[in-house]
Amino acid sequence: MSLAMFLELPDLSAFQFNLVYNMFSFTIATMFAAFVFFVLAQKNLAPKYRVSMMVSALVVLIAGYHYFRIFGSWDMAYALEGGQYVFQEDKPFNDAYRYVDWLLTVPLLVVELVLVLGLPKGESGSLMARLGFAAALMIILGYPGEVSANTGLFETRGLWGFLSSVPFVYILYILFTELSSTIQRQSGRVAKLLSNARLLLLFTWGFYPIAYMIPMFVEGYPGEAAGAVTTLQVSYTIADVAAKAGYGVLIYAIAKAKSEEEGYVVDEMVKPASAEA
Repeated sequence: MSLAMFLELPDLSAFQFNLVYNMFSFTIATMFAAFVFFVLAQKNLAPKYRVSMMVSALVVLIAGYHYFRIFGSWDMAYALEGGQYVFQEDKPFNDAYRYVDWLLTVPLLVVELVLVLGLPKGESGSLMARLGFAAALMIILGYPGEVSANTGLFETRGLWGFLSSVPFVYILYILFTELSSTIQRQSGRVAKLLSNARLLLLFTWGFYPIAYMIPMFVEGYPGEAAGAVTTLQVSYTIADVAAKAGYGVLIYAIAKAKSEEEGYVVDEMVKPASAEA
């Protein structure tokens, strides 16, 4: 079966399997809970900033759906035999769900940040296009290495990992050079929140390459490296929660602060028509 879509994984101990299983379950709950919060919270913002909150809601909704599919694929890929979870070769783990998720959500994460800045339309459109394209290219270039059986540092995984880091560096360059002057023009409170948002992107996105490199230093991946598989899946999951749900909460804080500064009464949420009667 082609590794372009599926991964063959090692057998796991009950602890390893259940750790990944429970992390997937936790992430599904987190993403859908964040979706509800973002949908309700956008009514608490000035109209011009609500679209950034709806993008946040879209990000976690997409992620929640894909984690539901990842969860199901993981569960089907293993069977409990004699206290150990044995990989089912006829039901390999579909890792493409994760990359499809990233391909859709990672560009939207940079769009969220640009939208909440409130830049002029022409300037924001160009910035979103450049950042969105670079983010998508980063994910596309990383995928061939993720599903390759040649996991050495100087083999297929290492090559594609290096190529995917090029657009990542470009994104960081824009975030920490071009956006610096824009952030400096904000009030102290908003500027600090925007700086924190950039740092969160740096640390969470920087965590993915670290997790990506784990198999490069574990001999026999994916054949016998149960620990590498467990660590990789748990690491990606933690990074996704922080980079999507956590980042969305920070975007809300920025939008809320800017709404308050512009005179919008943030604490008075829009009420249903029946309540106003």
